[in-house]
Amino acid sequence: MAHNLQQCRVIVEKAVSAGAKGREALFLPEATDYIASSPAETIALARSTKDSDFVKGLQEEARSANLPINVGIHEPTEDGKKVKNTLIWIDGYGEIVQRYQKLHLFDVDIEGGPVLQESQSVEKGMSILAPFDTPVGRVGLTICFDLRFPEISLALKRQNCEIITFPSAFTLPTGNAHWDVLLRARAIECQSYVVAAAQVGAHNEKRTSYGHSSIISPWGEIVAQMGGVSLEPDIITANIDLDSIARVRREMPLHRRTDVYPKV
Repeated sequence: MAHNLQQCRVIVEKAVSAGAKGREALFLPEATDYIASSPAETIALARSTKDSDFVKGLQEEARSANLPINVGIHEPTEDGKKVKNTLIWIDGYGEIVQRYQKLHLFDVDIEGGPVLQESQSVEKGMSILAPFDTPVGRVGLTICFDLRFPEISLALKRQNCEIITFPSAFTLPTGNAHWDVLLRARAIECQSYVVAAAQVGAHNEKRTSYGHSSIISPWGEIVAQMGGVSLEPDIITANIDLDSIARVRREMPLHRRTDVYPKV
């Protein structure tokens, strides 16, 4: 985790050098603190935010740079038998002001690909966090596998969300097949910006992540995207045009037929 914190410090430095301060925000991937090689290791490494040097280090960085940071971490459950896959929002004062716990867990057995059972070590979340105001707009938090379930994004959009996050650690097979199309679909159907910070490269002998961090416009355009290989921490940037959200929603209003199907 000390190594990952140092990587994050480099990213913060790059964001500040790119002009990020005050009216900007930094979005980091799912499980930025660590990706373990087994369920047991995942549980053993988890620390509360008060006891995590990783989280305290990022709080310090946010405070020093006056830069809000959105980051995926692990937190222990109350009984210590599993962890929570959470996404926290650290404001420019270094305070944790929002927390979302991943709803949909990644339990898959893909032919020719990975066999992963996130539920073996992770406790599922039980609620959608309401969107909240930030310097870059009204943000709604989701994590990785949540991307495949449009219901959560639509629920956030119904609450006037302007930016939906999908911090991720997609596998290579699922990333190659579905990453871009799912991100663009969520942006188009919710008429919102999508920000998807993604892990990239090999974590251990069992896990390699797809990468391709992306920012998608409310019209479904890929505004910025990284590649699938990275030799050092890097960033992509984009201006969030809140007027474009209002324009898209005004010019193409999506009137839900909730008299025919359930309201999400």
